[in-house]
Amino acid sequence: MNGIPARTYQTRGGAVRWDVQGEGSPVVLLHGTPFSSFIWREIAPALALDHRVFTFDLLGYGHSERRPGQDLRLAAQARVFTDLLDHWGLEGPRVIAHDIGGAVALRALLLEGARFADLTLVDAVACGDWGTGLFRLVRENAHVFERLPLYAHEALTESHLRLASHRGYRPDVLAAHLDPWRGEVGRAAYYRQYGQLEQADTDEFQHLLGSVAVPTRIVWGREDGFLPPAFGEQLHALIPHSELHWVDGAGHAVQEDAPARLLALLGREFEERG
Repeated sequence: MNGIPARTYQTRGGAVRWDVQGEGSPVVLLHGTPFSSFIWREIAPALALDHRVFTFDLLGYGHSERRPGQDLRLAAQARVFTDLLDHWGLEGPRVIAHDIGGAVALRALLLEGARFADLTLVDAVACGDWGTGLFRLVRENAHVFERLPLYAHEALTESHLRLASHRGYRPDVLAAHLDPWRGEVGRAAYYRQYGQLEQADTDEFQHLLGSVAVPTRIVWGREDGFLPPAFGEQLHALIPHSELHWVDGAGHAVQEDAPARLLALLGREFEERG
């Protein structure tokens, strides 16, 4: 993966960039914020040895279209994701979702009628009081953050990204994660997406988590600074018969901190459900 998805799907909210590699049963990878499909660059090619792997940049993120007036709420992203599954002709793929990608996948499954073969949630936004901290601060003061000088905005963005990794990034990797948020266009896009992340969009399906019928695996970094381990435990309790796997020494961005261990977990058969 070179970080730039090669294909385009046009939605009412703008163009979504996506890509596919490999052959076999389908796997779809969803990223979270403030990331893009670039975060799967080591995972996707390895999975593609045995699977047809789909990656895409959420609307308003990465190389997908970013412009004023877009609906970037989790509810809207879930509808776009469901439409993408139809566009790709996928009726029951494996779905692996990280951060807010978890909320997007769960909304698609529980509220939009999407069908999955199984679901893996990696440090996922899905339940509990996650809409605090920077999310709330930006949402309540978007007009202030949008006016930050570029140097201050980029320093804030970099520090936020650094918090996601327990081990730290190589300089080129950090630069690639930062690139979509640089400059005036990136600054506007950064606060646009954060300003629309509402906990109400997960509250709408939290009471339905007990009805998740597909095999579900939860993977969590022990050192997650965004969503501490208690969130993983809560999610595990809410989804009956789900698996919970801890990744020691990894933060929120498990794909960066422990890609080999994440791949080992993704390659395992799901535990037999009761």
